[in-house]
Amino acid sequence: MKKMMITALSVVMAFSLAACGTKSAAPQTGGATPAPGKKEVTLKVGATASPHGEILNSIKAKLKEQGVNLEVKEFTDYVQPNVQVFEKQLDANFFQHKPYLEQFNKDKSMNLVTVTGVHIEPFGGYSQKIKKIDELKDGAIVAIPSDPSNGGRALALLEKNNLIKLKEGVGVKGTVRDVVENKKNLIIRELEAAMLPRTLGEVDLALINTNYALEAKLVPTKDALFIEANDSPYVNILVSRPDNKDSEAMQKLAKALTSEDVKKFIEDKYKGAVVPAFK
Repeated sequence: MKKMMITALSVVMAFSLAACGTKSAAPQTGGATPAPGKKEVTLKVGATASPHGEILNSIKAKLKEQGVNLEVKEFTDYVQPNVQVFEKQLDANFFQHKPYLEQFNKDKSMNLVTVTGVHIEPFGGYSQKIKKIDELKDGAIVAIPSDPSNGGRALALLEKNNLIKLKEGVGVKGTVRDVVENKKNLIIRELEAAMLPRTLGEVDLALINTNYALEAKLVPTKDALFIEANDSPYVNILVSRPDNKDSEAMQKLAKALTSEDVKKFIEDKYKGAVVPAFK
């Protein structure tokens, strides 16, 4: 009797399982199942905090809607952002101008590439000791960036303001060795770019990249004794590697960085201290 009950139970279970299988295999009503959406892509981008990091953070939500998760990693130097892109720890960076990138690639045997130009940061001269450039005394200490591209840019700006004269033809590629006239006997000190705002109390004049000036709460259009014109060739660029330059996500980032929204953000927030390089 017990054996018969077990057999009967087995038959019932078999029919139940078969019924369940038939039910799950039946076609669903209402048409085919929708195709799943595209997987979100993460882009890791290195940047100096201001203005680059601020500009990138302003487009995070817009990119999120397009399936791109933008992660911004902030740096205080000009070396690691390039090294980490080259080593594929980052997908791209946004902190430098083209002359700096070209020199970096040459010095480090790298092949990083420009994706798009975004803005110009007019380079300026700052001081806590004088109010106008005519007050600069003989033997004054002038600090400039130590990296070649920004150092040459600083020297060219000093020449433009009649403080020194460079060897003919060197332009923004000049070095302190190319100074052929120095009527005020200026003592030119080359320091790491990020250190320059901190030296303002110790030197008579410092030529500072705008991103570091902004981080130090300086207002270039108000605080600089002199500043580059808006036609400066030093456009700040989005940089990546040849293998990912044309990826869909990278191109979405490039398009967002050169959008009307970013143009308005730059103009509203920086009041001329940062200038859009696109129309």
